[in-house]
Amino acid sequence: MPASENTVRLTTAQAIIRWLVNQYIEIDGTRMRLCGGGFGIFGHGNVTCLGEALHNVRDELPLYRGQNETSMGFAAAGYAKQWLRQRFMFCTASAGPGTANLLTAAGLAHANRLPMLMLCGDTFVTRLPDPVLQQMENFYDPTLGVNDAFRPCSRYWDRICHPAQVIQSLPAAIATMLDPADCGPAFIALPQDVQGWTYDYPAEFFAERVHRIRRQSPDAAEIADAAAAIRAAERPVIVAGGGVQYSRAVAELTAFAERHRIPVVETIAGRANMRATHELNTGPIGVTGSNSANAVAGKADVILAVGTRLQDFTTGSWTAFAGDARIVSINAARHDAGKHMALPVVGDARLSLAALDAALDYTAPEAWVRFAREERRDWDAYVARNVAPGNRPNSYAQAIGIVNDLCHPRDRVVAAAGGLPAEVTANWRTLETGTVDVEFGFSCMGYEIAGAWGARIAQMEREPDRDTITFCGDGSYLMLNSDLYSSVLSRKKLIVLVLDNGGFAVINKLQNNTGNESFNNLLSDCPTIPEPFGVDFVAHAASMGAAAEKVDTPAELAEAFKRAKRSDKSYVIVMDVDAYEGWTTEGHAWWEVGTPNVTDSESVRKAHEEQEAGRAGQRRGI
Repeated sequence: MPASENTVRLTTAQAIIRWLVNQYIEIDGTRMRLCGGGFGIFGHGNVTCLGEALHNVRDELPLYRGQNETSMGFAAAGYAKQWLRQRFMFCTASAGPGTANLLTAAGLAHANRLPMLMLCGDTFVTRLPDPVLQQMENFYDPTLGVNDAFRPCSRYWDRICHPAQVIQSLPAAIATMLDPADCGPAFIALPQDVQGWTYDYPAEFFAERVHRIRRQSPDAAEIADAAAAIRAAERPVIVAGGGVQYSRAVAELTAFAERHRIPVVETIAGRANMRATHELNTGPIGVTGSNSANAVAGKADVILAVGTRLQDFTTGSWTAFAGDARIVSINAARHDAGKHMALPVVGDARLSLAALDAALDYTAPEAWVRFAREERRDWDAYVARNVAPGNRPNSYAQAIGIVNDLCHPRDRVVAAAGGLPAEVTANWRTLETGTVDVEFGFSCMGYEIAGAWGARIAQMEREPDRDTITFCGDGSYLMLNSDLYSSVLSRKKLIVLVLDNGGFAVINKLQNNTGNESFNNLLSDCPTIPEPFGVDFVAHAASMGAAAEKVDTPAELAEAFKRAKRSDKSYVIVMDVDAYEGWTTEGHAWWEVGTPNVTDSESVRKAHEEQEAGRAGQRRGI
């Protein structure tokens, strides 16, 4: 039966893609397509139907061919971060292992509250050909499969069993991804037969629509309670999280801090909320933070947490704040606003700061502000010494300092997992707001290059003359490097610093710091490796089309970085760093890790006792 004038007959796959093409968002007065395109690897579970639909809109929704599904998801996350969650990318993978490879990326997007749409192949609804290639059979429930593993790490999950279901499912998925309180990945399972089934869709379903991101106004009573708590403070501090940037409230946060003279400390996700030179920027807080921020946080009697989920690296496993300090938490998500018996202000950061500002006639004592400023001055002096080249082994900090000195203020810096995110968080001096992406929410090795590729795609849509710079350890490079090739193929230039310390050195450091002997982390300490040898990262990068060179000293690194800046394609700089010396030793809050309660090792027993002693300052709360 043919479609009527008010309907259009399409396959399920065609309907999904046509609907996505017609979704828009207005950003800074400019209407843009909400979905920036996608990352795809085709297989039998998505190529024949979804691939056909995507081919027809390849100009409107550019499809980047990934090399690995996990890295595709990381790239989508990097893209969403660069766009401050205002735009997203989709990922499509085939049924079975292709989809399963996206699971880690879904976890990263969920932990970091990032929008990402996954359109993944599935088995047949009819079950007539079961078991099909790559199907994971569940003996007691035939409806369960690999795709069901995404339920706990998706904010929205659906399986399309009839073409009409996309009429409800797609708007619900988009609404979730754009909701500041519920933002995260959306997963839509697409059975192979259903993808090709047809339906007479209402034509109006495909009308162009401009979306807006909701700004939730705070409750007046919650603002009044927050204002009363701050008004009574003698030593207030603002903990600025990533939500400040996502709500585009950087200017409002700065103005609020300036008017009320309240020191600001930054979380890992909130790095680059303020320039390093701002007098109220007291530094990064927590396990990978600064002496200055941790000193201020430890003495504060009121903590105003803005846009942070208060992860353990921020709170020092809840030892960073005094036990009797009052927490006021501004967050769009109720779940985060009420953590640890905080006074919650559930609402958009920008609107909430404005409302709190209007309700607050208060200025922090000048002695408190001076204390914070002096602590930050001392920390800056330490960082200057820490990053300076000298007569000592090469270190992460030295490489960070060189890049910091030579990069453009608007260049984007990316780091993830291992020792580099901690070193970047502690040592990087923010030149411009919104320029740092340290992925420590899910702490995923492999995000460094893939996430940077996604960020670069977004950056070229906004600031094509700037660079995306990623710091990568040898372990992370070996784990997931294939999107260096993707960046060359797609002409999305990256500058990649591969800092080689001979294995998983930061975990070796944790191993040693808890009294254990080095074992199975550094290549030289793996009993199953008879003759360790290093990888020729320059040759490897060059084989994927990137320009590459190895340097021996920080001075050589500086000259190589200048060449990388001038290059018109991805550029890899390799430098060996010491696995044992050169770590940033200051600025660390206590961090709870499990240590053996019973052991034959005296060093492990002693380390366990020292670890448990740190628990004395841990806040009790829910």
